[in-house]
Amino acid sequence: MLAIVFPGQGSQYVGMGKALWEAFPEAREVFEAAERVTGLPVRELCFEGPAEALTATANLQPALTAVNLAVWRVLAGKGLRPAFFAGHSLGEFSALCAAGVISLEDTFRLVKLRGELMAQAGETAPGAMYAVIGLPREKLEEILKEVSGRVYLANHNSPEQSVISGEEAAAAEAAERAKAAGAKRVVRLAVSGAFHSPLMEAAARRFEAALAEVPMAEARIPVVLNVTATAETSPEKIREALSRQMLSPVRWVESVLFMYRQGVRIFLEAGPKKVLSGLIKRTVSDPEITILQAETPEELEAVWKKLGEA
Repeated sequence: MLAIVFPGQGSQYVGMGKALWEAFPEAREVFEAAERVTGLPVRELCFEGPAEALTATANLQPALTAVNLAVWRVLAGKGLRPAFFAGHSLGEFSALCAAGVISLEDTFRLVKLRGELMAQAGETAPGAMYAVIGLPREKLEEILKEVSGRVYLANHNSPEQSVISGEEAAAAEAAERAKAAGAKRVVRLAVSGAFHSPLMEAAARRFEAALAEVPMAEARIPVVLNVTATAETSPEKIREALSRQMLSPVRWVESVLFMYRQGVRIFLEAGPKKVLSGLIKRTVSDPEITILQAETPEELEAVWKKLGEA
């Protein structure tokens, strides 16, 4: 059984999607739609950068979504049909588009608005995020309760890696306490705000209003949602979960384990880099699972070969 997963912010690099755009007409259609809907120079941002412009939240969200969905369009053109879709944070919008819940055009409208709102929230409610590696989630949650100020668990990415998010001082204090408690590494993330925390409240409410205007269809293939870590096809339940996504932790470990327990033995990361592939590898210890990643034509060719063998 196959699951396709889409990466989110942090997987980008200058040059992503260029070889794909050159090789496949269906990929070019996705980039053209992204530029038409958002008014952004998506190809220039992806292919040429500079990195500072690409990584600006308002630019990055449509740009990375374009690459993810360009990869998916190529895969879909070959007749690939997974048992589940899932996406990490921003990647969830790629998953919902791939599943037929949201149209391509509305997906780009939503991720453009989401990027703008999250960037604005970072200015009006400044905050910070830290990755904590090598400290059990339960211990980290105890530390967060001890800190004065607003700081929260934002992502549970693998058994070894969690992300905290909150007010600058509170997040910094929690990071120091995590180091003292034995975390192997604590790394401040290069993001513009305290994402996936209640500090996103104003942005989330505005995004919820926009979501109410977007038509959503029944998912053709179940999507495992960040907020619930379970598979969903109902447009009403998906809309409700999306309205909470900015405020809620990304339950990635639980999502991966849910898919594994449902019988998934092949995970294919559709998009740049191998961030999710690494997290999945550290989450599921079964040596029989296959973890693949594809963004370039060469990687796609290797995926077809592996899937043929599987």
